[in-house]
Amino acid sequence: MEWEWYQDSGEFAQAAWPLLSKQEDRYSLFLGVLAQIKEGRYEKFVIGIARDAQGFAAFALMTPPHPLQLIVLRESAGLEALVAQKFLETGLAVPGVIGDKVAAQQFAQAWNGLTGEQVYVAMDQGLYRIDAVRKKLAKSPGSWRVANRFDTELLIGWYVLFSEETGIGTPSPAEAKERIADFINRKEVFLWEHDGRAVACMKKARPSKHGVTVSFVFTPKAWRKKGYARSLVAEVTEELLEEYDFAMLYTDLSNGTSNKIYQEIGYEQIANPIHLKFEANMRE
Repeated sequence: MEWEWYQDSGEFAQAAWPLLSKQEDRYSLFLGVLAQIKEGRYEKFVIGIARDAQGFAAFALMTPPHPLQLIVLRESAGLEALVAQKFLETGLAVPGVIGDKVAAQQFAQAWNGLTGEQVYVAMDQGLYRIDAVRKKLAKSPGSWRVANRFDTELLIGWYVLFSEETGIGTPSPAEAKERIADFINRKEVFLWEHDGRAVACMKKARPSKHGVTVSFVFTPKAWRKKGYARSLVAEVTEELLEEYDFAMLYTDLSNGTSNKIYQEIGYEQIANPIHLKFEANMRE
């Protein structure tokens, strides 16, 4: 088993794309972030490939401070341990790992053995795909529009609340402001309005060759249980499917309500990845 780091994201993409594109939906997160790296949207990134006698065995990508993403193409003894050792040697903090359950858990076990850091389940995820929105869905009062700069302060607050509720980490005010400004500038955020008031939001993210991801689906507590988010996601997804062959989204499988809503729209679960978080074992 051999490991190779890549400094050139384009060269890495040339190696990874032919294999990962065969399951573009399943690997949409990895491919989407890789595309953003190529666009220069990340100042720092770490990417590498594991090879065995049969060829490429695994791809790994990390954009600090975000979790490591690991794709294992086939099981091979010691593979996850090799990846863990190589990332440890970088000296970078690895806050966690995202990947298919077996690969992520084996990496986490190896990481724990090397560092003593404890492993926690940050989110047991459902990966959903949709090719067509179901017809005759009940629609909530209101309509959707693309967010603009006048929505900035509202969306900053929502983004912080969304981050806290989903456990992805609370951004600083400066980070939240920067992200929302970027989302709005790229026309990626959509709002559902009722009686002139914004009541829910979502965004599109990480477009790949044939698909796009739906994320940042959020409704403030005061406006929940009125179907606003479902109507927004359904109508914008239908719009996105005019341009893309399919759309994807990740859910927290412990949230039965959101999973039910997405299934009603027409999203179908195709995988069960997991996000594992690493934390130092604090002892007196």
